[in-house]
Amino acid sequence: MSEKVAWITGGATGLGVQVAKELAAAGYHVLVNYRRSQKQAEALVETIRNMGREAVAIQGDVSDPLAVKAMVKEAHQRWGRLDVLICTAGPFLFRHISTVDLTDEEWREMIDGNLSSVFYSCRGVIPRMREQGWGRIITFGFPEVETAPAWPGFSAYGAAKVGVTSLTRSLAQEEAPYGITVNMVCPGDIRHPFKEAKIKDARGKLDAKNPVGRPGTGEDLARVIRFLIHKDSDFITGAVIPVTGGFDNRGFQIDK
Repeated sequence: MSEKVAWITGGATGLGVQVAKELAAAGYHVLVNYRRSQKQAEALVETIRNMGREAVAIQGDVSDPLAVKAMVKEAHQRWGRLDVLICTAGPFLFRHISTVDLTDEEWREMIDGNLSSVFYSCRGVIPRMREQGWGRIITFGFPEVETAPAWPGFSAYGAAKVGVTSLTRSLAQEEAPYGITVNMVCPGDIRHPFKEAKIKDARGKLDAKNPVGRPGTGEDLARVIRFLIHKDSDFITGAVIPVTGGFDNRGFQIDK
């Protein structure tokens, strides 16, 4: 089979939705996994099928290595290949928590959900990508993650994503000889309803925290990702690319 296949972790809701649609429009068959959002996942699969591409939704937790192995196996059995991995899955606790006040469960949720999940997923897909001599992996960070900034109140999430940055760059160097690129995109403070929205939906809307003046959308991320996974983007690997509208985390606030 010559048509390529993309796996979008946590793609049933949030930023992964527009990514899935963008990749389907680019000709990819799409595997979407979800933890709890079955109805949303099934609706997204139906949308992709109506675009003329194949799609499947699988329940699974990417912080569980056995679940990751099962999802990779499903993709290989169904399509015989897996070309693109987009790691959109990643929990976030929307409240300030001092580092010493983090419970063991909260710490593990942030580290396993944001860092270990990327490791398990990459480890699962890379062997077949090596055999194919081609692959694209996209991880997700946050603004200025490559500088390992302090993020008081969100230290566990910050530590996990800084770890993903180093992992991304290490994999980029290790896998370059096999035709596999590994890059990170860093969304700004994109919130509902714009996570699943198109750019046109944000035109004319004001978001003062972004210097460009409008809210960011899932399509903003999807357009960059589509460029990075193109066959002619093979000279870009190990990059950390902000898609923030000029926003940085010093302006981050929790909604009250």
